[in-house]
Amino acid sequence: MTEINATMVKDLRERTGAGMMDCKKALSENGGDFTKAEEWLRKKGISRAASKGGRVAAEGLVGTYMHSNGRLGVLVEVNCETDFVARNEDFQNLVKEIAMQIAGANPRWVRREEVPEDVMAKEKEIFQHELREAKKPEAIWEKIISGKLEKFYETHCLVDQIWIKDDKKKIKDMLIEKVAKIGENITVRRFARFEVGEGIEKKKDDLAAEVAKTLGTATA
Repeated sequence: MTEINATMVKDLRERTGAGMMDCKKALSENGGDFTKAEEWLRKKGISRAASKGGRVAAEGLVGTYMHSNGRLGVLVEVNCETDFVARNEDFQNLVKEIAMQIAGANPRWVRREEVPEDVMAKEKEIFQHELREAKKPEAIWEKIISGKLEKFYETHCLVDQIWIKDDKKKIKDMLIEKVAKIGENITVRRFARFEVGEGIEKKKDDLAAEVAKTLGTATA
């Protein structure tokens, strides 16, 4: 059996625009054959979904989630291309799922491109300090830091987060599946998460953990 490595997955993603996990599955299902993997993605509608990513999505819904104890609430704007799709039950359920994800996983940004440069600079500085203290050879710093940054994005950026209801998918993978099914570009534009006592010194993430448990999460 052909071993599927990160380079193969990256190459297929660049060819098709599909998500990393979808590309890995496509290659695994087809023994590492790129032509068959591309065909597999097309049949699943995933490559077609990726091609819709540049289309304007200005319709949609503002979704809400209120935790049962009234201590945490979420507002999120999810966009699609037409009002018709905004009224579609699949789209409405998607908006609810995303609102629950925000409540349970507590992201700071929608996507990695929104992370401020000063925040990234600080994170890299911390990682470099850790590597220096651990006496790791500088030749491998770049690779290690790259991995740590991916973990940072997975923790703090909504679309890079593991879906709380399925630990084999990220939010961006779920979005691609919905685009393929619904047939329109779908984007998460913005969100706001309100938590009682936020900013006041207390036990960190107690409420987020409670919400995640209530929602039956699969977070790592």
